[in-house]
Amino acid sequence: MKNNKLRNGILIGAVVLLALIAGTSAVTIVPAGHTGVIVTMGKVSDRVLSEGMHLKVPFAQQIVMMNNKIQKTEIDSNGVSKDLQTVSSGVAINYHINKDDSAKIYQSIGEGYADTVLQPAIQESMKAITAQYTAEELITKRSAVGEEIGATLAEKVQEYGILIDKFNIINFDFSEEFNAAIEQKQVAEQNKLRAETEKEQKVIEAQADAEQKVIAAKAEADAIRQKAEAEAEANEKINASLNENVLKYQQIEKWNGEYPNVVSSDSSILVDASSGKAASTQPAENAGE
Repeated sequence: MKNNKLRNGILIGAVVLLALIAGTSAVTIVPAGHTGVIVTMGKVSDRVLSEGMHLKVPFAQQIVMMNNKIQKTEIDSNGVSKDLQTVSSGVAINYHINKDDSAKIYQSIGEGYADTVLQPAIQESMKAITAQYTAEELITKRSAVGEEIGATLAEKVQEYGILIDKFNIINFDFSEEFNAAIEQKQVAEQNKLRAETEKEQKVIEAQADAEQKVIAAKAEADAIRQKAEAEAEANEKINASLNENVLKYQQIEKWNGEYPNVVSSDSSILVDASSGKAASTQPAENAGE
């Protein structure tokens, strides 16, 4: 009897354990940023599970988690420019897979889609676009080149359900000979620009100097004109204030005490040589008296 009880207890425990295992296997949890691809007896279902807890058929169904978060990959690429310069470049790409395409990606590509699809597409896009530009253009038009490569890449991988979020060119590198030639060209352009700037500066200074001279000449001419006008105005006032008596007085004041040997008939003032006194040339009114 004891053996029967022990056998029954073991059987019950096994049933309970199997029930627990079955219950546990009937529940799956899809973490945040993922989708669950349902695989039933090896067959991939078109329906995918979203984030959260879900029920599944124990032992018959498997849930494969596909990462839908933004992921990053970096890759080095080699190519040839339009002018046949060897181009070594490094790029960084942010991408994610479309949730609705998770089952298709798992079924047709698998979980290694980055190595299988993305990286070869990056290499192909890099080679195709860099071949359309000269080495110098790859440097001067780097932003435009990056946008074109990113657009080409996005178009290539979109059909697989891979979406490109951001494409960055980390660097372009060329041969040492080409780098030296570019440096010499930049130095020559800088020297040319410096010479043109200095020439323009001299022209500006010459123009400014000429303008200053013109301004100074105009100012001097205005000063001379104003002085002449002031003197003319003063002379007019003096002439207006002079009369015959004032003129006679000024002549007397200016006499040096010597009698002139010759006196003009127009003189109005004479000086008596014996007395040294001035005498009027005007006839006396009482001469006969």
